[in-house]
Amino acid sequence: MQKPIRRTAVIGAGVMGSGIAAHFANAGLEVLLLDIVPPNLSDAEKKDKNKRNGVSAGGLEKAIKARPAAFFHKDNARLVTVGNTEDDLDKLKDCDLVIEAIIEKMEAKQALLEKLEKIVPEHCIVASNTSGLRISEMTKGRSATLKKNFVVLHFFNPVRYMKLLEIVAGPETDKAVLAHVVKFAEDTLGKGVVFGNDTPNFVGNRIGAHAMMATIHQMLADGLSPEDVDAITGSPMAHPKSASFRTADLVGLDTFGHVADNCYDSLTNDEDRDVFKVPAYVRTMVERKLLGNKTKGGFYKKTPDKQILTFDPTTLEYRPKGGDEAIKAVTKGIAKIEDPKERVKKLVADQGKAGDFARKVLYRSLAYSARRIGEIADSVQAVDDAMRWGYNWELGPFETWDALGFAETASAIEKAGFALPDSVKKMVASGATGFYKDGPNGRSEYSLVKGEYVAQKQDPRYRTLAQVRQGDKPVLKNDGAEAWDLGDGVLGLTFKSKANSIDPDNIMMLHQAAERAERDFRALVIANEGDHFCVGANLLLVVMNAAQGQFEPIKEMVKNYQYATQRLKYARVPVVAAPYGMTLGGGLELCFGADAVQAAAETYAGLVEVGVGLIPGGAGTLNMLWRALEGIPEGANVNTYEYVTQVFKNIALVKVATSAEEAKGLGYFRRTDGVSFDRARQVTEAKARAIGMAESGYHPPTPRAYRLPGESGIATLGMMVDTLVAGGYASEHDAKIARKLATVLCGGVGGATREVTEDEMLELEREAFVSLCGEPKSQERMQYMLMNNKPLRN
Repeated sequence: MQKPIRRTAVIGAGVMGSGIAAHFANAGLEVLLLDIVPPNLSDAEKKDKNKRNGVSAGGLEKAIKARPAAFFHKDNARLVTVGNTEDDLDKLKDCDLVIEAIIEKMEAKQALLEKLEKIVPEHCIVASNTSGLRISEMTKGRSATLKKNFVVLHFFNPVRYMKLLEIVAGPETDKAVLAHVVKFAEDTLGKGVVFGNDTPNFVGNRIGAHAMMATIHQMLADGLSPEDVDAITGSPMAHPKSASFRTADLVGLDTFGHVADNCYDSLTNDEDRDVFKVPAYVRTMVERKLLGNKTKGGFYKKTPDKQILTFDPTTLEYRPKGGDEAIKAVTKGIAKIEDPKERVKKLVADQGKAGDFARKVLYRSLAYSARRIGEIADSVQAVDDAMRWGYNWELGPFETWDALGFAETASAIEKAGFALPDSVKKMVASGATGFYKDGPNGRSEYSLVKGEYVAQKQDPRYRTLAQVRQGDKPVLKNDGAEAWDLGDGVLGLTFKSKANSIDPDNIMMLHQAAERAERDFRALVIANEGDHFCVGANLLLVVMNAAQGQFEPIKEMVKNYQYATQRLKYARVPVVAAPYGMTLGGGLELCFGADAVQAAAETYAGLVEVGVGLIPGGAGTLNMLWRALEGIPEGANVNTYEYVTQVFKNIALVKVATSAEEAKGLGYFRRTDGVSFDRARQVTEAKARAIGMAESGYHPPTPRAYRLPGESGIATLGMMVDTLVAGGYASEHDAKIARKLATVLCGGVGGATREVTEDEMLELEREAFVSLCGEPKSQERMQYMLMNNKPLRN
């Protein structure tokens, strides 16, 4: 029985080390972060513990200030203690896991492991974050105990956001230790595990570096520009929008060059080794410190006047951003296709420059990936997972191959002059139709090692809505939403509107789903699909009615949504919302209506209506304030003004939480709400939470009423707003919105004279919302948002 991992240590406080430490803390683990004592300290400074911990303390401080944030919440940093490798190695005797993320030099890692084996307890797992050094060399001369407890844990940067964790076991790694590490990685850290073999750069970076370098070389051969390549290799190729060169700028050209150099130096027997040669112009960029975003200039650079410049590989100078217009036109149209499989098919079928370039780089990459099976990993799924989780590709290489048509693409690859391994030729001869296939017993993948289809290994908790749904048709359906039987007595509601926005159809479905759940089910789960849970209300209907002076339809829609969220709140069965990604405005109001939330860790929530000239209109003011007040013991003589003020600031200043944990801190979610570290498990976990509530004596809450600040609170908040206007921090129209918001949150002028009911709060909210819809500047802001997808300040 393996001891649970509670106390951890990270040695090396650079970008990776501090990122690993931050994510360990996000998972609730105690972390000791160590690095060297800074060189060149004075004699007095050498006696100062804070000075001696300067490197690790600096790494932690950078992690706290990092953007995007490394910590889910700044308070998580309290779990990290800093130290140094001269004074504090002895503290490792209490650790369950120690991971090194020091300089990528064999001698340094060997020396550190020699020290560690004398200190760490017998059960302690010792890991390396190396990106490609051999385990056999790192552990040479070490004890049998260290070798059986040793693994490579290769995280991807930024650690919090990248799902991929490559795990590589050594020849003497204990199987029980490996299983323990995998469970820890998946359950505690929320990572997607890919097993790699002990080869240079493992899986993700081997395939990713090859694809990137092949693209760079082909650009020069075809005479294209970086802009042309990025237009082709981004969304049209089912890769991130940052494509090739913008991704290199994000990663850093020095880091990218290091990975490529490591491949070239180490892969002496690789048949495509020359592709890893870094071009001379990239070397020049590194020498000039044109490293990308971290030096304010790489392949692209933004000037002080916001102009984008491109580094020209032929002149070695920056020029105005341009690109081939024909390539732009083709790729822009392809990028609009929603299905990534259809996108890449359309791109490869193009007979112009875009399609020609895409075929050359894709076919080379697909063939190379196939030839690596059995060397870097033993399954096509491992490679596909690595590229989706570590490089944010929408489709891995073998998924891309299947999308293009397996047999015809195999033939096209050979005609293009790229060698296929015998395993793929055997697969073609067998009549196989693709690397993946679905059958009555689940999904199978073709094993290029075994030469046959094998059942695909998948965590049973990885269930999409489509996999959970029962039957072949929904229980309820309209144009904006569907409600499906999710099994085990749970009804699942899913929006079908664009960006899962709130519209009259899904508002109607909320009422109907609550009623049906009460009648035929024991719980209701609201789980959407797509990039974001819900981006708020569909403003088009509001804008159209407001422009025509038709305010009654607006008022009716607002009232319907207010009472839809209230209907959920007081349903006779438990309601669980499963937010993720953007959960804004009406999306957050929907979560307020749920009894519980099972949020993805990466959930970005807030009431943002002020940005478009309005206030929340779906019971958001009521329910955010009521949540803030719900912890006050009955009978306590508490001045609610302080609570009202904080809620006012959160709404008026459009505070958007950057994680589910931060949303808890802001009062958007309850402290008891669940967080899914791995979004692939969110539907399963939301359903489990709903069943648990249903089976533990669920009863709906009782409506509440509170005495609020009333007229004096409105006046005090008004003075705060006046100060902002006087200082130039807010416009007069901002002030008008804020005063209406203050009136609602203070319970109206008479809010202090009696307890204000929920219905009274809803009426105040409704009247304020509709009155703002009649304001020309609010209408202007809404129209601007519709046209530009960003707020207008006026």
